[in-house]
Amino acid sequence: MYWKALLIFVVVNFAICFFIIQFRVERFIYKRVKKIYDDVSLLESTSFHQQPITTDMATLTREIEKFAQDKKLEIETLKVRETYRKEFMGNVSHELKTPLFTVQGYILTLLDGAIKDKSVRKKYLQRAAKGVERLIYIVRDLDMITKLEVGDLHLDYEEFNIVEVVENSFDLLEMKAAKKNITLTFDMAYESPIMVRADKERIQQVVTNLVVNSIKYGKKDGTTEISIENLIKNKVIVRITDNGEGIEKQHIPRLFERFFRVDKSGSRKEGGSGLGLAIVKHIMEAHSEKIYVESVFGMGSEFSFTLEKVEVPEELQES
Repeated sequence: MYWKALLIFVVVNFAICFFIIQFRVERFIYKRVKKIYDDVSLLESTSFHQQPITTDMATLTREIEKFAQDKKLEIETLKVRETYRKEFMGNVSHELKTPLFTVQGYILTLLDGAIKDKSVRKKYLQRAAKGVERLIYIVRDLDMITKLEVGDLHLDYEEFNIVEVVENSFDLLEMKAAKKNITLTFDMAYESPIMVRADKERIQQVVTNLVVNSIKYGKKDGTTEISIENLIKNKVIVRITDNGEGIEKQHIPRLFERFFRVDKSGSRKEGGSGLGLAIVKHIMEAHSEKIYVESVFGMGSEFSFTLEKVEVPEELQES
């Protein structure tokens, strides 16, 4: 009986000690794990705020590794955005200060006494006015691209002849192209209208910006050619092709960034706001359409975009 009682006593004591030790160890681990969750939740409350605390090491390890990977990706994204922000601010500063300093220089010269000379006064005021126009042009484009990005620009859809829109751009830019003896032409004679559905004013802006771009970087005595082709049953693709200087491959992914220029020279001899291609991209995205670019450095470039095609009315077909 004595040995049985002793054995029972030992077993009971062992069980009690085991459960006490297990409870203490679990509490100890729980407190340590909870501290990890609390520390992590300070960095990312949305990921861990409503998750139950687990003391399973494998599960905890997976959660922490996932958190670390997400944080690494987020940090890398923030670094890219910060680099872009710095570059963008530098570009904005450069684009604005050039005309600002020009205007300031002419006005200060006039205030210093040149205003008394009628011929100098008129010439300097005209040059200052050009600088102000350039500032207005940049601010207007910035305002437009901001509206496009936040979806605040309303599109007025209508059916129109895309051939007519291209012809309007050719007429508008004829003199600009003539300065470099660049020929603006279609790839063929489009005798019948090609009807599309979009915001006519914005598509006119897209075509004009792309043609201006082809003239700006085109070679003297070169050609800018536009073709309009059926892509699929309800889509057409408009191609603007030039035989200009072309674009190096590493620059192509950044062409549609605001203020990005392939030519990094400070002279900005070709003018423009540096926002033309960015505006084109956002207008096409607002239409839920695609824009493409292909280029071979030294040989030329082709920009193309899609539009929704509509059936040509019978009265227009007959005409």
